[in-house]
Amino acid sequence: MDDGAKAFLEGGPGDLRERVVAAESSGTEIKIPFQGGYEHFTATPRQRETTEGRLQVYEWSSRTEIAE
Repeated sequence: MDDGAKAFLEGGPGDLRERVVAAESSGTEIKIPFQGGYEHFTATPRQRETTEGRLQVYEWSSRTEIAE
């Protein structure tokens, strides 16, 4: 991860608690481990005002399972 850069996650599972997460400032995708898999979020050109300031919005794009 980068030097404190953060992103706002939109969409995905309703019970995904953290919506403001660390992000690479040059990243185009964020992968969040969640309930035996990964939730994938893709960068959008949109921003959202949050308690952490104005953050880039990453929109849910897919889920992958963790192989056992």
